[in-house]
Amino acid sequence: MTFSSASRAGWLAFAAIVLSSGAALAQAAGTPPVADKGDTAWMMVSTVLVLLMIVPGLALFYGGLIRTKNMLSVLTQVLAVACISMLLWVIYGYSLTFTGGSAVLGDFSKAFLLGVTKDTVNDGGTIPEYVFFAFQMTFAAITPTLAIGAFVERVKFSAVLLFALLWITLVYYPLAHMVWQSDGYLFKLGALDFAGGTVVHINAGIAGLVGALIAGKRVGYGREIMAPHALTLTFTGAALLWVGWFGFNAGSALAANGVAALALVNTLLATAAAALGWMLVEWAVKGKPSLLGTVSGVIAGLVAITPAAGLVGPIGGIVLGVVGGVVSFFFCTTVKNALGYDDSADVFGVHGVAGIVGSIGTGIFVSTSLGGVGVENYDMAAQLWTQCVAVAIAVVWCGVISACIFKVLDLTIGLRVAVDAEREGLDITDHGERAYNM
Repeated sequence: MTFSSASRAGWLAFAAIVLSSGAALAQAAGTPPVADKGDTAWMMVSTVLVLLMIVPGLALFYGGLIRTKNMLSVLTQVLAVACISMLLWVIYGYSLTFTGGSAVLGDFSKAFLLGVTKDTVNDGGTIPEYVFFAFQMTFAAITPTLAIGAFVERVKFSAVLLFALLWITLVYYPLAHMVWQSDGYLFKLGALDFAGGTVVHINAGIAGLVGALIAGKRVGYGREIMAPHALTLTFTGAALLWVGWFGFNAGSALAANGVAALALVNTLLATAAAALGWMLVEWAVKGKPSLLGTVSGVIAGLVAITPAAGLVGPIGGIVLGVVGGVVSFFFCTTVKNALGYDDSADVFGVHGVAGIVGSIGTGIFVSTSLGGVGVENYDMAAQLWTQCVAVAIAVVWCGVISACIFKVLDLTIGLRVAVDAEREGLDITDHGERAYNM
């Protein structure tokens, strides 16, 4: 029996329909979902990109901002805090964040990755649960490392490590659960946070500010020159952060799709707009556009677009970037100088402030009339109120608990190094090494 080419094509089409129908029936009958290869590949790349943000990106960015005698101490702190965060994530962090429980915290049902195998996929998604676990682990790792930049150069290494352990447990996991888990309080409230405006940046910014206030100013602050020792390293770190941020923002789509593409475009445009916004305002106010100001604008733009990356249109992203850059400039200069607090790497002025701008602005520019993707039953005033409530809860939750952690550490092991040790530099006194041999 022979078939014409048309007959063969018809039979192949019929076979394809039968097979796809069978797959659909098997899925409906309860067959475990299978991960999508394209989504999986993209999310594995995104995970590595977020790791790039921490080591070496953030480490070099912070390291270049401080004085030569403390360079290695900052690199060590960033690396050690990231490693602690990763191990805590597998022990109980992932479980407390991404399981059901209460509106504030999950349970221990997935502690030590219980029940997670190579065949399980993320809840309602198309990637292996191991990949989802690893991607979210990098978020948990970068948040406390962002915070420590506010009080480097004067806090004991042991206090930094204990802060990280306590803070990520008591502050990060509950807030991440409230925002990103389906039974979380802020999730059910309707708060929008695409990639971590509240969970990561406001959280880190407030913790950094509280730490800087409780630890106190560096010896000689306001009287001695404390200029960045290597702006070339800070520039390199900022460039690595921008590259890694594509994993941070576009990866938060949890798939290789149009939402990820929108987040990628916004991460480009908002960042460019913020860098130029900061540069031009600084040029007008101070008479010269600095590299430090421009790269600070880059970070402010990345932070401002983070909660909105997959939710607003490119024009809305540009507006958020410009506003985030300009407002952060104001806080890092005028407000900081007026209040006199010593935020070593401007963690609050950039991450905290731009995070607030982006989180509140998301409620405006998510509107379809302004180019956003829209949300069900959207009302701008109501969504703005919800965003403000989410910001307020993040600020209060993080501020109060962080203050308690820092005070307990100060009263027990002590926060500050000795004055002589601080003057000599933490590279030698804490780690017995020098960054540069001259």
